[in-house]
Amino acid sequence: MSRAYLPVLMLLGFVVTNAILIVALSALTMRSRPTPVKQNPYESGMPTLGDARERFSVKFYLIAILFIIFDIETVFMIPWGVYYRQLSCTVPLARGICPADSVSFFGLGEMLVFMVILFIGLIYVWKKGALQWD
Repeated sequence: MSRAYLPVLMLLGFVVTNAILIVALSALTMRSRPTPVKQNPYESGMPTLGDARERFSVKFYLIAILFIIFDIETVFMIPWGVYYRQLSCTVPLARGICPADSVSFFGLGEMLVFMVILFIGLIYVWKKGALQWD
């Protein structure tokens, strides 16, 4: 085994040992006093309302799916932003700079097309009333 991996293995061993030690100590020192109030689910400071197995409206799931779609849009914009200079230059970059006569519209144009398609989708969903909660 290479000596280069020794610090990583030592750190990994320390982390695993520390985790096991903390869990064991908390199990040994814990006093169990269950009460009905402690057994209730608790989230965000709000008391529970109704059964945990109640049905949700389809609108809830539709809004969740739309949020995921438009959240993924931002994930696609990050690599585009990183490679924007290279996408907007017709020749390879020289020291990170594009020569003035080689600038193109391609890098900006492809993101504009992507954004227009998403905007049309948003308008379609809006006109269909999918964003109305009532």
